[in-house]
Amino acid sequence: MRNSLLLKLMGAFLLVIAIGAVVISLLTANATRSAFDIYTTRSGQAYAQSLAPSLAEYYIQNGGWNGVDAVLHQQSSGMMAGMMGQGHGAGYGRQTQAPMMNLVEQRLILTDSQGVVISDTTQEWVGTTLSAGNLQNGVAVMANNQQVGTIIVIPSGIIDNSSPSGEFLASVNQAILSSAAIAGVIAVILGGLLFFQITSPLRKLRRAASAIANGDLQQRVDIRSRDEFGELGSTFNRMAESLEDAEQQRKHMVADVAHELRTPLAAIQATLEGMQDGVLPLDREQIDALHEETDLLNRLVGDLRLLSLADAGQLQLERQIISPVDFLLRVAERAKPHFAAKGVDLETDIPDDLPTVMIDADRMAQVLNNLINNALRYTPAGGKIILKAARSGRWMQFLVMDSGSGISAADLPHIFDRFYRGDKSRSRASGGSGLGLAITKQLVEAHDGRIEVQSPTNPDGSGTTFRISLPI
Repeated sequence: MRNSLLLKLMGAFLLVIAIGAVVISLLTANATRSAFDIYTTRSGQAYAQSLAPSLAEYYIQNGGWNGVDAVLHQQSSGMMAGMMGQGHGAGYGRQTQAPMMNLVEQRLILTDSQGVVISDTTQEWVGTTLSAGNLQNGVAVMANNQQVGTIIVIPSGIIDNSSPSGEFLASVNQAILSSAAIAGVIAVILGGLLFFQITSPLRKLRRAASAIANGDLQQRVDIRSRDEFGELGSTFNRMAESLEDAEQQRKHMVADVAHELRTPLAAIQATLEGMQDGVLPLDREQIDALHEETDLLNRLVGDLRLLSLADAGQLQLERQIISPVDFLLRVAERAKPHFAAKGVDLETDIPDDLPTVMIDADRMAQVLNNLINNALRYTPAGGKIILKAARSGRWMQFLVMDSGSGISAADLPHIFDRFYRGDKSRSRASGGSGLGLAITKQLVEAHDGRIEVQSPTNPDGSGTTFRISLPI
């Protein structure tokens, strides 16, 4: 559970949420403070603009800036109107403070016409000369059409949490943090549900894979989504089906091999025991019977070895460029004695202009002999078998066509299975070991070709056609 994907996804999601919340909080707080600073600066300039006429009137009435410190201190505290109403004329009685400046403590700086600071509510810059850049932030005080000074309003005390401005920014930051926390909790809940849903197919796959690992090859997963998990589930089910089919084939093959080996071994054992007990004579006839059974075992073992090499991809082919015409005529010539003995005709249909092919002649002759012998086995006397060759695009096709009994629709899909016999009553003497067509298919595929079967091929339901396609 410590390393589960759900916990990893939730951990990564929480990390992203935390980073996002911190970044958003910092950016929003900085943006809020910057906007607040800009607003207060502009409000300060507006406030200075409103103070300039009153200060000009003060300068005219007093003939200078004597005593202006008290006026500026009271004005910075929002009481300039009251002071100017006490002994300085009715002109000072109007309210000049900008509305939002009540939120911010302001620092008032007054300079003379040369930029020398006359009054500073903080007493920090008194007597110093301000630069032209600092003076640009102020408002000129004009008396009798002459500039007698400059009033500068600088907001102060913003960072102090006890001040109104500090309380305002603190409340904004608190709201940002609360919003980020609430959004994070909602995101975690929704993300948890989403990740649980996402990992649900993986849990199903894990349980099914564990069951298959324990030998239950019938396990399947029910994933109906059309995304990558759905494709993974379908692939997993196909894999499980392939494993189950392979296991069934393995069991059947082991049983079939045991059966095929048991029969000749039992015959050999019975014959030898009969000779030991004196029931059977030790003569040439019994020795020939033992040799026949031994030869059958040898062929069966050879066929199994050939199939195992083909399955492992270790079947060695000695390919060479050959003429299909000469090759097929030789195959047909060697098979004719068997056809004459059974009274079946072997015909050839081989054009003279066929291109050459690169094949292992011995292996391909083995393939065609298997097909021809199989066709001969099921073609009655008076019938015929046709060995045909033709070119189809980039493929060279060899066809073995017979007029025999045909293959039933139920047997056709299994015709190339190992140890499969359509007629379950057939003996090895009449039907072979059941490996011939399986070997044929493996040898054709080892040549990068394919083999197909069609049956019946005649309107009366008889006949079978095997088609081998080899690349040119």
